[in-house]
Amino acid sequence: MLGPFGLHPNKTMQSRALSLAKALVKRGHMVKIIMPPWQTPKQADKRWQDDGVEMRYVSLEGGMLFTIWRMFREGAAWQPDVIHSFKPKAYSGLTAWLLWQFKRHKFCLVTDTDDWEGWGGWNDLAPYSTIQKHFFAWQERWGMTHCHALTVASLELEKMAVAHAVPPHKIHYLPNGAGINIHEAQHSSTRSHTVLLYSRLFEFDTERLTAVLTSIKKQIPDLIILAVGTGLYDEQNARFRQQIAAAGLQENIRDVGWVEVDALPALLAQADVGLYLMDDSLLNRTKCPVKLADMIAVGLPVVGENVGQVSAYVRDGVTGLLCESGDVEGVATAVTHLLQNQLKRAEYGRAARQHYQTHFEWSRIATQLEMVYQ
Repeated sequence: MLGPFGLHPNKTMQSRALSLAKALVKRGHMVKIIMPPWQTPKQADKRWQDDGVEMRYVSLEGGMLFTIWRMFREGAAWQPDVIHSFKPKAYSGLTAWLLWQFKRHKFCLVTDTDDWEGWGGWNDLAPYSTIQKHFFAWQERWGMTHCHALTVASLELEKMAVAHAVPPHKIHYLPNGAGINIHEAQHSSTRSHTVLLYSRLFEFDTERLTAVLTSIKKQIPDLIILAVGTGLYDEQNARFRQQIAAAGLQENIRDVGWVEVDALPALLAQADVGLYLMDDSLLNRTKCPVKLADMIAVGLPVVGENVGQVSAYVRDGVTGLLCESGDVEGVATAVTHLLQNQLKRAEYGRAARQHYQTHFEWSRIATQLEMVYQ
Protein backbone atom coordinates (compact mmCIF):
# COMPACT_ATOMS: atom_id res chain seq x y z
CA MET A 1 0.00 0.00 0.00
CA LEU A 2 1.27 3.47 -0.95
CA GLY A 3 0.26 6.70 0.77
CA PRO A 4 0.56 10.35 -0.30
CA PHE A 5 1.42 11.30 3.30
CA GLY A 6 1.95 9.69 6.69
CA LEU A 7 -0.42 8.68 9.47
CA HIS A 8 -0.66 12.15 11.03
CA PRO A 9 -2.23 14.69 10.95
CA ASN A 10 -4.24 13.52 7.90
CA LYS A 11 -6.26 10.41 8.68
CA THR A 12 -6.72 8.59 5.35
CA MET A 13 -3.76 6.27 5.86
CA GLN A 14 -4.48 5.75 9.57
CA SER A 15 -8.22 5.20 9.32
CA ARG A 16 -8.63 3.60 5.89
CA ALA A 17 -5.39 2.04 4.66
CA LEU A 18 -4.04 0.76 7.98
CA SER A 19 -7.46 -0.54 9.08
CA LEU A 20 -7.76 -2.53 5.85
CA ALA A 21 -4.15 -3.69 6.13
CA LYS A 22 -4.64 -5.04 9.67
CA ALA A 23 -7.78 -6.90 8.62
CA LEU A 24 -5.96 -8.41 5.63
CA VAL A 25 -3.08 -9.57 7.83
CA LYS A 26 -5.60 -11.38 10.04
CA ARG A 27 -6.79 -13.14 6.89
CA GLY A 28 -3.27 -14.44 6.24
CA HIS A 29 -1.86 -11.84 3.85
CA MET A 30 1.45 -10.01 4.06
CA VAL A 31 0.98 -6.24 3.89
CA LYS A 32 3.46 -3.38 3.78
CA ILE A 33 2.60 0.34 3.83
CA ILE A 34 5.08 2.82 2.33
CA MET A 35 4.57 6.54 2.98
CA PRO A 36 6.45 9.87 2.90
CA PRO A 37 6.19 11.55 6.33
CA TRP A 38 6.47 15.04 4.88
CA GLN A 39 4.28 16.52 7.64
CA THR A 40 6.29 14.77 10.36
CA PRO A 41 9.84 14.84 8.88
CA LYS A 42 11.53 13.73 12.12
CA GLN A 43 10.05 10.26 11.50
CA ALA A 44 11.67 9.91 8.06
CA ASP A 45 13.46 6.62 7.26
CA LYS A 46 11.58 4.78 10.01
CA ARG A 47 10.56 1.11 9.98
CA TRP A 48 8.19 -0.60 12.43
CA GLN A 49 5.31 -3.07 12.68
CA ASP A 50 1.68 -2.45 13.67
CA ASP A 51 -0.39 -5.58 14.34
CA GLY A 52 1.61 -7.52 11.77
CA VAL A 53 1.60 -4.78 9.10
CA GLU A 54 5.06 -3.72 7.94
CA MET A 55 5.25 0.07 8.18
CA ARG A 56 7.77 2.19 6.32
CA TYR A 57 8.40 5.93 6.29
CA VAL A 58 10.87 6.58 3.47
CA SER A 59 13.69 9.08 3.72
CA LEU A 60 12.90 12.63 2.58
CA GLU A 61 16.53 13.42 1.82
CA GLY A 62 17.04 15.11 -1.55
CA GLY A 63 13.48 16.39 -1.93
CA MET A 64 10.33 15.23 -3.69
CA LEU A 65 11.81 13.44 -6.71
CA PHE A 66 14.18 11.34 -4.61
CA THR A 67 11.35 10.52 -2.19
CA ILE A 68 9.13 9.30 -5.03
CA TRP A 69 12.01 7.25 -6.43
CA ARG A 70 12.49 5.56 -3.04
CA MET A 71 8.79 4.72 -2.83
CA PHE A 72 8.88 3.30 -6.36
CA ARG A 73 12.04 1.30 -5.74
CA GLU A 74 10.98 -0.13 -2.37
CA GLY A 75 7.47 -0.93 -3.56
CA ALA A 76 8.70 -2.81 -6.62
CA ALA A 77 11.57 -4.51 -4.78
CA TRP A 78 9.16 -6.12 -2.30
CA GLN A 79 7.73 -8.01 -5.32
CA PRO A 80 4.09 -7.84 -4.21
CA ASP A 81 1.15 -9.40 -6.00
CA VAL A 82 -0.81 -6.15 -5.57
CA ILE A 83 0.17 -2.51 -5.09
CA HIS A 84 -2.69 -0.40 -3.76
CA SER A 85 -2.16 3.35 -4.18
CA PHE A 86 -4.26 5.40 -1.76
CA LYS A 87 -5.31 8.73 -3.30
CA PRO A 88 -4.32 9.37 -6.95
CA LYS A 89 -2.46 12.47 -5.80
CA ALA A 90 0.97 13.87 -4.96
CA TYR A 91 3.57 11.29 -3.83
CA SER A 92 1.43 8.15 -4.11
CA GLY A 93 0.01 9.33 -7.45
CA LEU A 94 3.46 9.97 -8.90
CA THR A 95 4.79 6.67 -7.58
CA ALA A 96 1.83 4.89 -9.18
CA TRP A 97 2.59 6.70 -12.45
CA LEU A 98 6.16 5.30 -12.42
CA LEU A 99 4.95 1.82 -11.52
CA TRP A 100 2.39 1.88 -14.34
CA GLN A 101 5.00 2.97 -16.87
CA PHE A 102 7.66 0.43 -15.95
CA LYS A 103 6.25 -2.36 -13.78
CA ARG A 104 2.54 -2.78 -14.44
CA HIS A 105 2.98 -6.25 -15.90
CA LYS A 106 4.64 -7.46 -12.68
CA PHE A 107 1.62 -7.02 -10.37
CA CYS A 108 -1.92 -5.69 -10.09
CA LEU A 109 -2.09 -1.92 -9.55
CA VAL A 110 -5.15 -0.75 -7.62
CA THR A 111 -6.03 2.91 -7.06
CA ASP A 112 -8.12 4.04 -4.09
CA THR A 113 -9.99 7.34 -3.90
CA ASP A 114 -11.91 8.40 -0.79
CA ASP A 115 -12.94 11.93 -1.79
CA TRP A 116 -12.70 14.30 -4.74
CA GLU A 117 -9.36 16.06 -5.12
CA GLY A 118 -9.92 18.17 -8.27
CA TRP A 119 -12.27 20.97 -9.26
CA GLY A 120 -15.32 21.15 -7.04
CA GLY A 121 -13.41 19.17 -4.40
CA TRP A 122 -10.26 19.92 -2.39
CA ASN A 123 -8.95 22.17 -5.15
CA ASP A 124 -11.71 24.63 -4.23
CA LEU A 125 -10.97 24.49 -0.50
CA ALA A 126 -7.28 23.89 0.12
CA PRO A 127 -4.74 26.72 -0.27
CA TYR A 128 -2.92 25.15 -3.25
CA SER A 129 -1.15 27.17 -5.91
CA THR A 130 -2.73 27.36 -9.39
CA ILE A 131 -0.09 24.98 -10.77
CA GLN A 132 -0.73 22.48 -7.97
CA LYS A 133 -4.49 22.57 -8.56
CA HIS A 134 -4.13 21.82 -12.26
CA PHE A 135 -1.60 19.08 -11.55
CA PHE A 136 -3.75 17.42 -8.86
CA ALA A 137 -6.79 17.51 -11.16
CA TRP A 138 -4.75 15.79 -13.88
CA GLN A 139 -3.38 13.24 -11.40
CA GLU A 140 -6.88 12.34 -10.23
CA ARG A 141 -8.14 11.68 -13.76
CA TRP A 142 -5.02 9.78 -14.74
CA GLY A 143 -4.92 7.66 -11.58
CA MET A 144 -8.56 6.61 -11.89
CA THR A 145 -8.13 5.53 -15.51
CA HIS A 146 -4.68 3.90 -15.34
CA CYS A 147 -5.04 0.99 -12.94
CA HIS A 148 -6.20 -2.60 -12.99
CA ALA A 149 -8.93 -1.85 -10.43
CA LEU A 150 -10.35 1.22 -8.72
CA THR A 151 -11.70 1.22 -5.16
CA VAL A 152 -13.99 4.11 -4.16
CA ALA A 153 -15.28 5.10 -0.73
CA SER A 154 -18.60 6.57 -1.88
CA LEU A 155 -21.34 5.95 -4.39
CA GLU A 156 -20.85 9.47 -5.75
CA LEU A 157 -17.21 8.64 -6.50
CA GLU A 158 -18.44 5.54 -8.30
CA LYS A 159 -20.59 7.78 -10.52
CA MET A 160 -17.68 10.18 -11.06
CA ALA A 161 -15.45 7.31 -12.14
CA VAL A 162 -18.00 6.12 -14.70
CA ALA A 163 -18.29 9.70 -15.98
CA HIS A 164 -14.50 9.68 -16.48
CA ALA A 165 -14.78 6.56 -18.67
CA VAL A 166 -13.58 4.01 -16.12
CA PRO A 167 -15.17 0.65 -17.11
CA PRO A 168 -17.82 -0.23 -14.50
CA HIS A 169 -16.38 -3.71 -13.93
CA LYS A 170 -13.15 -2.10 -12.67
CA ILE A 171 -14.90 0.03 -10.03
CA HIS A 172 -15.44 -1.37 -6.54
CA TYR A 173 -17.35 0.40 -3.77
CA LEU A 174 -15.63 0.05 -0.38
CA PRO A 175 -17.10 2.41 2.25
CA ASN A 176 -15.26 3.41 5.40
CA GLY A 177 -15.43 1.76 8.76
CA ALA A 178 -14.64 3.48 12.03
CA GLY A 179 -11.31 5.12 12.80
CA ILE A 180 -11.48 4.15 16.48
CA ASN A 181 -11.35 0.95 18.47
CA ILE A 182 -15.07 0.39 18.89
CA HIS A 183 -14.58 -2.36 21.46
CA GLU A 184 -13.23 0.14 23.99
CA ALA A 185 -16.56 1.89 24.66
CA GLN A 186 -20.24 1.45 24.06
CA HIS A 187 -22.82 4.20 24.30
CA SER A 188 -25.59 3.98 26.88
CA SER A 189 -28.45 6.45 26.73
CA THR A 190 -28.40 9.07 29.52
CA ARG A 191 -30.42 12.09 30.58
CA SER A 192 -27.65 14.68 30.25
CA HIS A 193 -28.98 16.43 27.08
CA THR A 194 -25.56 16.27 25.43
CA VAL A 195 -25.14 16.86 21.68
CA LEU A 196 -21.91 15.72 20.04
CA LEU A 197 -20.24 18.05 17.55
CA TYR A 198 -17.49 15.94 15.97
CA SER A 199 -16.30 17.75 12.87
CA ARG A 200 -13.50 19.68 11.13
CA LEU A 201 -16.03 22.49 10.46
CA PHE A 202 -15.35 22.75 6.72
CA GLU A 203 -18.32 20.64 5.61
CA PHE A 204 -20.91 23.32 6.40
CA ASP A 205 -21.52 26.99 7.21
CA THR A 206 -20.80 27.42 10.93
CA GLU A 207 -23.39 30.19 11.10
CA ARG A 208 -26.01 27.56 10.23
CA LEU A 209 -24.64 25.29 12.95
CA THR A 210 -24.90 28.12 15.47
CA ALA A 211 -28.51 28.72 14.43
CA VAL A 212 -29.31 25.01 14.96
CA LEU A 213 -27.73 24.99 18.42
CA THR A 214 -29.48 28.23 19.39
CA SER A 215 -32.84 26.78 18.41
CA ILE A 216 -32.19 23.61 20.43
CA LYS A 217 -31.23 25.65 23.50
CA LYS A 218 -34.56 27.50 23.40
CA GLN A 219 -36.26 24.17 24.07
CA ILE A 220 -33.54 22.64 26.27
CA PRO A 221 -31.82 25.35 28.36
CA ASP A 222 -29.43 22.86 30.03
CA LEU A 223 -28.09 21.73 26.65
CA ILE A 224 -24.46 20.54 26.63
CA ILE A 225 -22.53 20.83 23.36
CA LEU A 226 -19.63 18.38 23.39
CA ALA A 227 -17.21 19.71 20.76
CA VAL A 228 -14.54 17.15 19.81
CA GLY A 229 -11.72 18.04 17.40
CA THR A 230 -10.73 21.31 15.79
CA GLY A 231 -11.55 23.07 12.54
CA LEU A 232 -9.45 22.39 9.48
CA TYR A 233 -8.32 26.02 9.37
CA ASP A 234 -7.61 28.48 12.20
CA GLU A 235 -9.94 31.11 10.76
CA GLN A 236 -12.83 28.63 10.87
CA ASN A 237 -12.16 27.95 14.54
CA ALA A 238 -12.01 31.65 15.34
CA ARG A 239 -15.19 32.47 13.42
CA PHE A 240 -17.14 29.66 15.07
CA ARG A 241 -16.03 30.75 18.54
CA GLN A 242 -17.16 34.30 17.76
CA GLN A 243 -20.55 33.02 16.57
CA ILE A 244 -20.97 30.88 19.69
CA ALA A 245 -20.19 33.87 21.88
CA ALA A 246 -22.57 36.15 19.99
CA ALA A 247 -25.35 33.56 20.37
CA GLY A 248 -24.80 33.27 24.12
CA LEU A 249 -23.82 29.60 23.95
CA GLN A 250 -20.46 29.85 25.76
CA GLU A 251 -21.84 28.31 28.95
CA ASN A 252 -23.28 25.37 27.02
CA ILE A 253 -20.21 24.30 25.10
CA ARG A 254 -17.67 21.80 26.41
CA ASP A 255 -14.78 22.12 23.97
CA VAL A 256 -12.25 19.31 24.43
CA GLY A 257 -10.31 20.11 21.24
CA TRP A 258 -8.06 17.60 19.53
CA VAL A 259 -8.17 14.18 21.22
CA GLU A 260 -5.86 11.21 20.77
CA VAL A 261 -7.57 8.33 18.99
CA ASP A 262 -7.31 5.99 22.00
CA ALA A 263 -9.39 8.40 24.10
CA LEU A 264 -12.12 8.94 21.49
CA PRO A 265 -14.40 5.91 22.09
CA ALA A 266 -15.10 6.72 25.74
CA LEU A 267 -15.51 10.40 24.94
CA LEU A 268 -17.95 9.91 22.07
CA ALA A 269 -19.98 7.52 24.20
CA GLN A 270 -20.67 10.34 26.70
CA ALA A 271 -23.00 12.10 24.26
CA ASP A 272 -26.74 11.49 23.84
CA VAL A 273 -27.16 12.52 20.19
CA GLY A 274 -24.67 13.07 17.38
CA LEU A 275 -25.11 16.01 14.99
CA TYR A 276 -23.73 15.81 11.46
CA LEU A 277 -24.29 18.77 9.12
CA MET A 278 -23.30 18.74 5.43
CA ASP A 279 -23.63 21.39 2.74
CA ASP A 280 -24.74 19.87 -0.55
CA SER A 281 -21.40 20.21 -2.39
CA LEU A 282 -19.41 17.89 -4.64
CA LEU A 283 -16.72 17.51 -1.99
CA ASN A 284 -19.29 16.44 0.61
CA ARG A 285 -21.16 14.14 -1.75
CA THR A 286 -17.98 12.27 -2.65
CA LYS A 287 -16.53 11.86 0.84
CA CYS A 288 -17.24 8.94 3.17
CA PRO A 289 -17.09 10.36 6.71
CA VAL A 290 -15.09 8.22 9.13
CA LYS A 291 -16.38 10.40 11.98
CA LEU A 292 -19.93 9.39 11.12
CA ALA A 293 -18.87 5.73 11.17
CA ASP A 294 -17.26 6.34 14.59
CA MET A 295 -20.51 7.69 16.00
CA ILE A 296 -22.76 4.84 14.90
CA ALA A 297 -20.08 2.31 15.83
CA VAL A 298 -20.32 3.29 19.51
CA GLY A 299 -24.12 3.17 19.29
CA LEU A 300 -24.83 6.89 19.15
CA PRO A 301 -28.08 7.97 17.42
CA VAL A 302 -27.29 10.68 14.86
CA VAL A 303 -29.28 13.50 13.31
CA GLY A 304 -27.69 14.14 9.92
CA GLU A 305 -28.29 16.13 6.76
CA ASN A 306 -29.05 13.88 3.82
CA VAL A 307 -26.03 14.49 1.60
CA GLY A 308 -23.88 11.84 -0.08
CA GLN A 309 -22.93 8.91 2.15
CA VAL A 310 -24.75 10.18 5.25
CA SER A 311 -27.84 8.08 4.48
CA ALA A 312 -25.67 4.96 4.23
CA TYR A 313 -24.87 5.29 7.94
CA VAL A 314 -27.90 7.15 9.29
CA ARG A 315 -31.04 5.20 8.40
CA ASP A 316 -33.95 7.60 8.89
CA GLY A 317 -36.25 6.41 11.66
CA VAL A 318 -34.05 3.38 12.34
CA THR A 319 -30.57 4.47 13.53
CA GLY A 320 -31.25 8.21 13.67
CA LEU A 321 -33.03 10.98 11.80
CA LEU A 322 -32.31 12.59 8.42
CA CYS A 323 -33.12 16.15 7.31
CA GLU A 324 -32.52 18.01 4.09
CA SER A 325 -29.35 20.08 3.94
CA GLY A 326 -29.99 23.63 5.13
CA ASP A 327 -33.16 22.83 7.09
CA VAL A 328 -32.17 24.60 10.32
CA GLU A 329 -35.48 24.19 12.12
CA GLY A 330 -35.91 20.62 10.91
CA VAL A 331 -32.51 19.60 12.27
CA ALA A 332 -33.08 21.46 15.55
CA THR A 333 -36.50 19.83 15.99
CA ALA A 334 -35.08 16.36 15.30
CA VAL A 335 -32.24 16.78 17.81
CA THR A 336 -34.61 18.20 20.42
CA HIS A 337 -37.02 15.30 19.91
CA LEU A 338 -34.29 12.74 20.56
CA LEU A 339 -32.83 14.61 23.53
CA GLN A 340 -36.27 14.54 25.14
CA ASN A 341 -36.94 10.89 24.35
CA GLN A 342 -34.56 8.52 26.11
CA LEU A 343 -36.30 5.35 24.95
CA LYS A 344 -36.12 6.38 21.30
CA ARG A 345 -32.43 7.24 21.70
CA ALA A 346 -31.75 3.82 23.17
CA GLU A 347 -33.67 2.11 20.34
CA TYR A 348 -31.81 4.05 17.64
CA GLY A 349 -28.48 3.54 19.40
CA ARG A 350 -28.83 -0.24 19.46
CA ALA A 351 -29.86 -0.24 15.80
CA ALA A 352 -26.93 2.03 14.89
CA ARG A 353 -24.38 -0.28 16.45
CA GLN A 354 -25.96 -3.31 14.77
CA HIS A 355 -26.05 -1.47 11.44
CA TYR A 356 -22.34 -0.72 11.76
CA GLN A 357 -21.42 -4.28 12.64
CA THR A 358 -23.46 -5.66 9.75
CA HIS A 359 -22.21 -3.32 7.02
CA PHE A 360 -19.09 -1.37 8.02
CA GLU A 361 -16.82 -3.53 10.17
CA TRP A 362 -13.34 -3.38 8.64
CA SER A 363 -13.17 -7.18 8.63
CA ARG A 364 -16.21 -7.28 6.32
CA ILE A 365 -14.83 -4.57 4.06
CA ALA A 366 -11.46 -6.32 3.90
CA THR A 367 -13.24 -9.46 2.70
CA GLN A 368 -14.67 -7.43 -0.19
CA LEU A 369 -11.23 -5.99 -0.90
CA GLU A 370 -9.70 -9.48 -0.94
CA MET A 371 -12.18 -10.39 -3.69
CA VAL A 372 -11.11 -7.31 -5.67
CA TYR A 373 -7.47 -8.39 -5.40
CA GLN A 374 -8.28 -11.95 -6.47
